[in-house]
Amino acid sequence: MEVVGVLGLIVVVLASGFFWVWDFLERMKSQEQAGLLGSESRTLLVIAHPDDEAMFFAPTVLGLTRLRHRVFLLCFSAGNYYNQGEIRKKELLQSCDVLGVPPSSVMIIDNRDFPDDPGVQWDTEQVASVLLQHIEVNGINLKERASPRL
Repeated sequence: MEVVGVLGLIVVVLASGFFWVWDFLERMKSQEQAGLLGSESRTLLVIAHPDDEAMFFAPTVLGLTRLRHRVFLLCFSAGNYYNQGEIRKKELLQSCDVLGVPPSSVMIIDNRDFPDDPGVQWDTEQVASVLLQHIEVNGINLKERASPRL
């Protein structure tokens, strides 16, 4: 009985995620059709580790690139927890290429200020500073937030 409950919870979470992505993409499409967005839209996806783009955001990135948005990706760590940072950086660049994000639009931060270590909490002011700098340098102009209905 316990396994059934866990499986049911997983299905609910996955379904909620699917509907959020679908709603987001539909809103993006309607905004683009209304002339509010278009090929000038510059979107920033921020992730903590390589593989987050594929595990959590692939449908969103594919939808944005399909709508001809310029997608930038900022990854705050190299994913070096198991000393595989160089491999994980290459995998991230390959994954982004498949998703339609060119290597020139991918920034991987690889320094000791943002280690891939669950026991270390990153300095929020430093994260905010790096994020703001990246937004300004790349002219990010698309801001989306989760729908209040969720």
